[in-house]
Amino acid sequence: MCGIVGATAERRVAGILLEGLRRLEYRGYDSAGMALASEQGLQQIRRVGKVQALADALDETGINGKSGIAHTRWATHGGVTEANAHPHFSNGTLAVVHNGIIENHETLRRKLQGLGYEFLSQTDTEVISHLMHHELEKGVSLLDALKATVKQLEGAYGTVIMDKRYPGELVVARSGSPLVIGLGIGENFIASDQLALLPVTREFMYLEEGDVASVTRDAVTIFDVDGQEVTREVVTSDLQYDAGGKGEYRHYMLKEIHEQPFAVRNTLEGRVNGDKVLVNAFGEEAEAIFKDVKHVQIVACGTSYHAGMVARYWLEQYAGVSCNVEIASEFRYRKSHVFPGSLLVTISQSGETADTLAALRLAKTLGYRSTLTICNVATSSMVRESDLSFLTRAGAEIGVASTKAFTTQLAGLLMLVAALGRYNGVDRDVEARIAHALSTLPNHLEAALKITQEIEALAEEFADKEHSLFLGRGEQYPIAMEGALKLKEISYIHAEAYAAGELKHGPLALIDAEMPVIVVAPNNELLEKLKSNVEEVRARGGIMYVFADRDAEFASDETMRVINLDHVDELVAPIVYTLPLQLLSYYVAIIKGTDVDQPRNLAKSVTVE
Repeated sequence: MCGIVGATAERRVAGILLEGLRRLEYRGYDSAGMALASEQGLQQIRRVGKVQALADALDETGINGKSGIAHTRWATHGGVTEANAHPHFSNGTLAVVHNGIIENHETLRRKLQGLGYEFLSQTDTEVISHLMHHELEKGVSLLDALKATVKQLEGAYGTVIMDKRYPGELVVARSGSPLVIGLGIGENFIASDQLALLPVTREFMYLEEGDVASVTRDAVTIFDVDGQEVTREVVTSDLQYDAGGKGEYRHYMLKEIHEQPFAVRNTLEGRVNGDKVLVNAFGEEAEAIFKDVKHVQIVACGTSYHAGMVARYWLEQYAGVSCNVEIASEFRYRKSHVFPGSLLVTISQSGETADTLAALRLAKTLGYRSTLTICNVATSSMVRESDLSFLTRAGAEIGVASTKAFTTQLAGLLMLVAALGRYNGVDRDVEARIAHALSTLPNHLEAALKITQEIEALAEEFADKEHSLFLGRGEQYPIAMEGALKLKEISYIHAEAYAAGELKHGPLALIDAEMPVIVVAPNNELLEKLKSNVEEVRARGGIMYVFADRDAEFASDETMRVINLDHVDELVAPIVYTLPLQLLSYYVAIIKGTDVDQPRNLAKSVTVE
C-alpha cells in the first residue's frame, strides 16, 4: 500500500528516504518517487516499479538534498504510470505526497482548472498540491496554507508537503490516515509507519486525528483539529521488524501470520474515517454503481471463496442485500440467472487466478451491470478488467497457504457491507458500528496472537492423527472451512469442516477418540445451539479443541481442551478466530515435518485451469 517518508536534516537525506521506502515495501506498491530540496530548487524523480528502480535513477542523476519527501503508491485514481506516481508538483515550487482518498477531488479539480491550474495526472492527490499553491499565493505561511487547504478536503488523508520557498520545513496533516513524526538531533522525520524510520530514530510522536504540524530540523509544532497548539507524547520504540525476509521467524507463513495486525491496518488506512467507510476506496465510480445494487454475486476459489462465504452472512444481515457465493470453476460451466441490479464481486489474492478471471470475463457477457474485484495486486488482469477494484494492501505474501491475504480480504468485504448498506436504507448506526469494529480490529488480532505458545503445545496432540473435523455455526462455518483447508494444505492431515448443526445428519458416524474435533465458538446468538452440538460429540467419545470467547463459559476437562480468546464484536469475530486456526495448522505441520511454505502439489497463484 502507499507509504510516506519525509526528512529534514543537516545531512543529505536521499539515502534515508530510500531506506525508509524499502522498509515499507512489504505493504505492496506499484511505483515510487522522491522530491528533494537541492541548490537547484525542488527536484523530482519518479519511477514505475520497485524502489530499486528509483534508487538506480538517483544514482544516475546524483541529486540529493537536506530535506525531502518520498512515497510508494498503490494505484487508485489513475493507472500505474510515472505521471500518476507521487510526489505531485504545483508550478515547480511545491511537492506533495499523500495517502488516502480525497472524495471531492473532481469538484476541486474543476475549481482549480477554472483558476488556471494545469493537471498532469489522473490522481486525486494533485488537487492538494494546487490548492496549497493557491493558498500560498495569498502571502500566508506554509502551515497556514495547509490549514486552509485541509478545510476544503473531504475524505481521508495523510499528507506531507514541501515548498522551495520554505527550505528545511515540511508540513503535515492527518485525517483518517496515520502519520508519525520521528525525532532526532538537528533532524526530524515523518513517515506513515514507524518501521520506515527505525534506522535513524527510536523517538516518535504519533499525530492524532485532525492534527496539522510544521516539522523543521530543530522543532515540531502541532495543532489539533480545533486549531489549538498541542504537545503529543514522545514514545520510545523498541520495535524490531524485518519485512524483507523471514526475520526472526522460521518460515514465511509464520511471519505472515504475525504480520496480520500490520496488514489489516494497511487495508483500513485512509479508508475508514471516524464513523464511516469511504466509498471511493472501491473506485471513483463506486457511489454511482452502489446506489443501484440490489444483489451481489461473489465468485472466487479456495481461501478467497471462504472469504466470500463469510461476506454472504454479513451482506444479508447488515446491508440488507441478497447474496450468492459460487466457486469460480463451477460458475463458469453452468447456466445461471442474473438478478436485476446485480454486482459481480470477484476475489483473488493475485488477480490472475485462471477460473476467477474467466468467470469475470464470462459475467460481462451474461448481463451483469457492474463488476468489482477485491485483490492484492494493483496491476493484475482482474483489477484492470473490473469496473471497480479494492486493493487489500496485504503486501507480499510468500507462503503458499494464504494467511494475511485472507484476513485483509475479509476486512475489505466488511467495508463493502457498510458501503452497500448506506445505499440500501440501512440505519447509519450500522455503518458506524462497522467502522468502529474495523478500527479496533488490528488490536484484537494482536491479542489473538498472544496465545501462540498455548497453540504450539496443543499441536503436539495432533502428531499421530490422520483425520480431523472442524465445526462452526453462522459466519464461523466458513472460518471452520478455512481452518480445515489450512490444516490439510500444510500438514497433509485429512480435514473436513461442517456446519455444526449438520452433525446428526452424517458426520457423527466418524466421531471417536482418534478424530480430533476443532470448534470455533464466539459468544453470539448461536452459542447455545453450538453448545448442544458440542455435547453431541462428547456423548460419542470425541476429543474436542474449542476456541472460545472468554465469556462463553466453556471449561476444559478430559474430553475438551478450551483455548480462550478475548471478547470481540461479532462483526469481526470471523477475522479474529481465523488466526488461532492458522497457528494450529502451522505448528501441526512443524511436528509433521512438512514443507510449510511450499506444500507439495500446490502453487501460490493458480494461473491455469
